[in-house]
Amino acid sequence: MTIEYIRYRIAAEQQPAFVQAIHSANELLSQDPDCLGYQLSHCQEDPELFIWRIEWTSVERHLNGFRKSPAFGAFFQLVKPFYQSIQEMNHYAVVG
Repeated sequence: MTIEYIRYRIAAEQQPAFVQAIHSANELLSQDPDCLGYQLSHCQEDPELFIWRIEWTSVERHLNGFRKSPAFGAFFQLVKPFYQSIQEMNHYAVVG
């Protein structure tokens, strides 16, 4: 399993649209067999920060499976308006 963390900085006025877009994108993720789960978290100390945690079966299946699937186009259209707000987008392995 690999975990993708996407860290966003979203201005207050954009947050309702952002949260709705992520919830809609999660509906698409839930249909992908290589997506094992997801969670959106909102920082309590800095209200502009969000972290979207997505669990994948592997980096390879995420990049060569989901990202090349027909569902990715619809997924990307939902999150594209917030692409410039990404501060980090990486895959992590769980340690021990």
